[in-house]
Amino acid sequence: MKVPTAAILVIGDEILSGKVEDANARLLIGELRELGVALRRILIVPDDVDDVAKAVRELSASFDHVFTSGGVGPTHDDVTIVGIAAAFETSVIRHPELERRLKSVFGDGADESKLRMADVPGNAELLEMPDWRWPVLVCRNVYILPGVPELFRKKFLAMRERFRVEPFFTHAVYTLEEEFDIAAGLREIADAHPSVAIGSYPNFATPDYKVKVTLESKDNAALDACLTTLMTKLDGGRIVRRE
Repeated sequence: MKVPTAAILVIGDEILSGKVEDANARLLIGELRELGVALRRILIVPDDVDDVAKAVRELSASFDHVFTSGGVGPTHDDVTIVGIAAAFETSVIRHPELERRLKSVFGDGADESKLRMADVPGNAELLEMPDWRWPVLVCRNVYILPGVPELFRKKFLAMRERFRVEPFFTHAVYTLEEEFDIAAGLREIADAHPSVAIGSYPNFATPDYKVKVTLESKDNAALDACLTTLMTKLDGGRIVRRE
Protein backbone atom coordinates (compact mmCIF):
# COMPACT_ATOMS: atom_id res chain seq x y z
CA MET A 1 0.00 0.00 0.00
CA LYS A 2 1.56 3.28 -1.14
CA VAL A 3 1.40 5.96 1.51
CA PRO A 4 1.26 9.57 0.22
CA THR A 5 4.26 11.56 1.40
CA ALA A 6 4.71 15.24 2.19
CA ALA A 7 7.37 17.81 2.93
CA ILE A 8 7.19 21.23 4.56
CA LEU A 9 9.41 24.07 3.39
CA VAL A 10 9.58 26.96 5.86
CA ILE A 11 11.07 30.12 4.34
CA GLY A 12 12.38 33.03 6.37
CA ASP A 13 15.45 34.53 7.98
CA GLU A 14 13.30 35.32 11.01
CA ILE A 15 12.78 31.61 11.70
CA LEU A 16 16.47 30.75 11.41
CA SER A 17 17.48 33.68 13.61
CA GLY A 18 14.92 32.86 16.29
CA LYS A 19 13.13 36.21 15.96
CA VAL A 20 9.91 34.36 15.17
CA GLU A 21 8.92 30.90 16.37
CA ASP A 22 7.59 28.62 13.65
CA ALA A 23 4.04 27.45 14.33
CA ASN A 24 3.05 26.33 10.84
CA ALA A 25 5.16 23.18 10.59
CA ARG A 26 3.93 22.17 14.03
CA LEU A 27 0.34 22.51 12.82
CA LEU A 28 0.97 20.45 9.70
CA ILE A 29 2.68 17.65 11.62
CA GLY A 30 -0.57 16.88 13.41
CA GLU A 31 -2.88 17.62 10.50
CA LEU A 32 -1.05 15.46 7.97
CA ARG A 33 -0.87 12.53 10.39
CA GLU A 34 -4.62 12.75 11.01
CA LEU A 35 -5.22 12.87 7.24
CA GLY A 36 -3.15 9.72 6.66
CA VAL A 37 -0.26 11.48 4.90
CA ALA A 38 3.30 10.59 5.89
CA LEU A 39 5.38 13.69 6.60
CA ARG A 40 8.95 12.90 5.53
CA ARG A 41 10.82 16.19 5.59
CA ILE A 42 10.78 19.61 7.27
CA LEU A 43 13.26 22.07 5.81
CA ILE A 44 13.94 25.68 6.79
CA VAL A 45 15.75 27.98 4.35
CA PRO A 46 16.60 31.70 4.42
CA ASP A 47 15.07 34.42 2.29
CA ASP A 48 17.31 33.60 -0.65
CA VAL A 49 16.02 32.88 -4.16
CA ASP A 50 18.62 30.22 -4.92
CA ASP A 51 18.03 28.41 -1.64
CA VAL A 52 14.27 28.42 -2.17
CA ALA A 53 14.61 27.23 -5.77
CA LYS A 54 16.95 24.38 -4.86
CA ALA A 55 14.77 23.23 -1.97
CA VAL A 56 11.53 23.37 -3.98
CA ARG A 57 13.08 21.50 -6.90
CA GLU A 58 14.37 18.69 -4.69
CA LEU A 59 11.30 18.38 -2.47
CA SER A 60 8.84 18.47 -5.37
CA ALA A 61 10.70 15.62 -7.07
CA SER A 62 10.92 13.52 -3.90
CA PHE A 63 7.50 13.82 -2.25
CA ASP A 64 3.84 13.75 -3.27
CA HIS A 65 2.91 17.06 -1.61
CA VAL A 66 5.04 20.07 -0.68
CA PHE A 67 3.74 22.89 1.50
CA THR A 68 5.64 26.16 1.67
CA SER A 69 5.29 28.64 4.52
CA GLY A 70 6.29 32.28 4.31
CA GLY A 71 7.87 34.71 1.91
CA VAL A 72 4.78 35.69 -0.10
CA GLY A 73 4.23 39.31 0.94
CA PRO A 74 5.01 42.60 -0.84
CA THR A 75 8.38 43.39 0.78
CA HIS A 76 11.93 42.95 -0.47
CA ASP A 77 12.54 39.76 1.52
CA ASP A 78 9.48 37.97 0.13
CA VAL A 79 11.23 35.80 -2.45
CA THR A 80 9.15 32.62 -2.43
CA ILE A 81 7.33 33.31 -5.70
CA VAL A 82 10.57 34.09 -7.55
CA GLY A 83 12.26 31.05 -6.03
CA ILE A 84 9.48 28.66 -7.02
CA ALA A 85 9.42 30.07 -10.53
CA ALA A 86 13.17 29.46 -10.76
CA ALA A 87 12.74 25.92 -9.43
CA PHE A 88 10.41 25.05 -12.29
CA GLU A 89 12.28 27.11 -14.89
CA THR A 90 9.43 29.48 -15.57
CA SER A 91 9.01 33.22 -15.23
CA VAL A 92 7.04 35.32 -12.78
CA ILE A 93 3.87 36.73 -14.33
CA ARG A 94 1.15 39.06 -13.12
CA HIS A 95 -2.00 36.98 -12.96
CA PRO A 96 -4.86 38.95 -14.54
CA GLU A 97 -7.57 37.53 -12.27
CA LEU A 98 -5.60 38.26 -9.12
CA GLU A 99 -4.82 41.75 -10.40
CA ARG A 100 -8.52 42.32 -11.04
CA ARG A 101 -9.41 41.26 -7.51
CA LEU A 102 -6.79 43.53 -5.99
CA LYS A 103 -8.04 46.51 -7.97
CA SER A 104 -11.62 45.75 -6.96
CA VAL A 105 -10.55 45.86 -3.30
CA PHE A 106 -8.12 48.79 -3.33
CA GLY A 107 -9.43 50.85 -6.25
CA ASP A 108 -7.15 53.80 -6.93
CA GLY A 109 -5.01 52.69 -3.99
CA ALA A 110 -3.85 49.60 -5.86
CA ASP A 111 -0.26 50.74 -6.23
CA GLU A 112 2.66 48.57 -7.32
CA SER A 113 3.36 47.19 -3.83
CA LYS A 114 -0.21 45.89 -3.60
CA LEU A 115 -0.32 44.64 -7.18
CA ARG A 116 2.82 42.65 -6.51
CA MET A 117 0.54 40.26 -4.64
CA ALA A 118 -0.82 39.25 -8.08
CA ASP A 119 2.62 38.04 -9.21
CA VAL A 120 2.77 34.25 -9.53
CA PRO A 121 5.03 31.61 -11.09
CA GLY A 122 4.08 31.06 -14.72
CA ASN A 123 2.90 27.51 -14.04
CA ALA A 124 0.73 28.41 -11.05
CA GLU A 125 -2.89 27.35 -10.73
CA LEU A 126 -5.46 29.03 -8.51
CA LEU A 127 -7.08 26.74 -5.95
CA GLU A 128 -10.35 28.44 -5.09
CA MET A 129 -11.94 27.77 -1.71
CA PRO A 130 -15.39 28.62 -0.35
CA ASP A 131 -15.57 31.82 1.69
CA TRP A 132 -12.06 32.89 0.64
CA ARG A 133 -11.52 35.84 -1.66
CA TRP A 134 -7.88 34.90 -2.20
CA PRO A 135 -7.05 31.42 -3.58
CA VAL A 136 -4.11 29.19 -2.74
CA LEU A 137 -1.42 29.10 -5.41
CA VAL A 138 -0.43 25.62 -6.56
CA CYS A 139 2.59 24.88 -8.75
CA ARG A 140 2.61 21.22 -9.74
CA ASN A 141 2.57 19.53 -6.32
CA VAL A 142 3.69 22.61 -4.35
CA TYR A 143 1.11 24.49 -2.28
CA ILE A 144 2.16 28.07 -1.52
CA LEU A 145 0.91 29.26 1.86
CA PRO A 146 1.48 32.46 3.86
CA GLY A 147 3.80 32.58 6.85
CA VAL A 148 1.36 34.37 9.19
CA PRO A 149 0.17 31.48 11.40
CA GLU A 150 -3.48 32.48 11.51
CA LEU A 151 -3.69 32.81 7.72
CA PHE A 152 -1.66 29.64 7.21
CA ARG A 153 -3.97 27.71 9.51
CA LYS A 154 -7.19 28.98 7.94
CA LYS A 155 -6.02 28.34 4.38
CA PHE A 156 -4.76 24.85 5.10
CA LEU A 157 -7.88 23.85 7.01
CA ALA A 158 -10.01 25.12 4.12
CA MET A 159 -8.35 22.67 1.72
CA ARG A 160 -7.30 19.87 4.08
CA GLU A 161 -9.86 17.28 2.97
CA ARG A 162 -8.36 17.08 -0.51
CA PHE A 163 -5.39 15.28 1.07
CA ARG A 164 -7.29 12.73 3.18
CA VAL A 165 -6.46 9.06 2.53
CA GLU A 166 -6.63 5.84 4.53
CA PRO A 167 -5.74 6.56 8.17
CA PHE A 168 -2.81 5.31 10.20
CA PHE A 169 -3.70 2.67 12.79
CA THR A 170 -1.66 2.65 15.99
CA HIS A 171 -1.04 0.74 19.20
CA ALA A 172 1.16 1.69 22.15
CA VAL A 173 2.48 -0.51 24.93
CA TYR A 174 4.11 0.87 28.10
CA THR A 175 6.53 -1.39 29.93
CA LEU A 176 8.82 -1.32 32.96
CA GLU A 177 11.45 -3.29 31.06
CA GLU A 178 14.66 -1.52 30.05
CA GLU A 179 15.11 -0.57 26.40
CA PHE A 180 18.36 -2.59 26.28
CA ASP A 181 16.44 -5.72 27.30
CA ILE A 182 13.80 -5.46 24.57
CA ALA A 183 15.95 -4.12 21.70
CA ALA A 184 16.80 -7.53 20.20
CA GLY A 185 13.18 -8.64 20.31
CA LEU A 186 12.02 -5.45 18.61
CA ARG A 187 14.51 -6.00 15.81
CA GLU A 188 13.09 -9.48 15.24
CA ILE A 189 9.55 -8.14 15.20
CA ALA A 190 10.48 -5.38 12.75
CA ASP A 191 12.01 -7.94 10.38
CA ALA A 192 8.94 -10.17 10.62
CA HIS A 193 6.40 -7.35 10.17
CA PRO A 194 7.83 -4.97 7.53
CA SER A 195 4.52 -3.17 6.95
CA VAL A 196 4.44 -1.99 10.56
CA ALA A 197 6.57 0.91 11.82
CA ILE A 198 7.88 0.17 15.31
CA GLY A 199 9.11 2.90 17.65
CA SER A 200 10.80 2.62 21.05
CA TYR A 201 10.89 5.64 23.36
CA PRO A 202 12.59 5.50 26.78
CA ASN A 203 11.11 7.54 29.61
CA PHE A 204 13.29 9.19 32.23
CA ALA A 205 10.82 11.81 33.42
CA THR A 206 8.50 9.68 35.57
CA PRO A 207 8.61 6.28 37.32
CA ASP A 208 5.35 5.18 35.67
CA TYR A 209 7.05 3.27 32.86
CA LYS A 210 10.49 2.89 31.32
CA VAL A 211 9.75 2.37 27.62
CA LYS A 212 6.85 3.21 25.34
CA VAL A 213 6.68 0.93 22.28
CA THR A 214 4.55 2.15 19.39
CA LEU A 215 3.23 0.22 16.39
CA GLU A 216 1.86 1.99 13.34
CA SER A 217 0.54 0.80 9.99
CA LYS A 218 -2.04 1.50 7.31
CA ASP A 219 -2.94 -2.22 7.46
CA ASN A 220 -4.99 -2.82 10.58
CA ALA A 221 -4.78 -6.62 10.30
CA ALA A 222 -1.00 -6.47 9.99
CA LEU A 223 -0.90 -4.14 12.99
CA ASP A 224 -2.91 -6.55 15.13
CA ALA A 225 -0.66 -9.45 14.13
CA CYS A 226 2.40 -7.41 15.04
CA LEU A 227 0.90 -6.51 18.41
CA THR A 228 0.27 -10.18 19.14
CA THR A 229 3.92 -10.94 18.40
CA LEU A 230 5.08 -8.02 20.53
CA MET A 231 3.10 -9.25 23.53
CA THR A 232 4.91 -12.59 23.35
CA LYS A 233 8.28 -10.81 23.45
CA LEU A 234 7.55 -8.52 26.38
CA ASP A 235 7.40 -9.55 30.01
CA GLY A 236 3.68 -9.55 30.68
CA GLY A 237 4.20 -8.90 34.35
CA ARG A 238 5.99 -5.64 33.61
CA ILE A 239 3.52 -4.16 31.15
CA VAL A 240 1.97 -1.03 32.66
CA ARG A 241 -0.76 -0.36 30.09
CA ARG A 242 -1.76 -0.53 26.44
CA GLU A 243 -3.37 2.06 24.20
